[in-house]
Amino acid sequence: MRRKDRQMPKEWAINIADKCEWATLAMTAPDGYPYCVPLSIARMENFLYFHCAKSGKKIDCLKFNPNVCISCVGDTKRLDDEFSTLYESAIIFGKAEEVTNDDEKICALRAISLRHTPNNMSHFDEAIKRSLAITSVWKVSIDHIDGKSKHR
Repeated sequence: MRRKDRQMPKEWAINIADKCEWATLAMTAPDGYPYCVPLSIARMENFLYFHCAKSGKKIDCLKFNPNVCISCVGDTKRLDDEFSTLYESAIIFGKAEEVTNDDEKICALRAISLRHTPNNMSHFDEAIKRSLAITSVWKVSIDHIDGKSKHR
């Protein structure tokens, strides 16, 4: 990290991943181009989980090269009196792996749903029955995480 004065500890960075509204997953496509997509994530221990369709460009990329980078942005504030922004962010490096065990898939989907749609959990079991077989769940190991903050 170039700006060591803005570097934050690992626990702080994990908190940013836990609270960010969404994250961006960066991958390498089979044609060599970078590809990134926004995700709704949830962390369980040393893994970030996300769900998606069973096929598509994201799946093609993850199968081609499981090494990924995830960017999480916490609180931000544009400054009116200077050309700058106060921010907090975390960058996670790890390997993506498809979750194939149904119990782990359901646990991950529950964590994602609790985090992003807690008021709709009364419909969770019904949604799982309807869509578990057509939903892909992936986990990304948190091999390395960097936290960064600019504050006054």
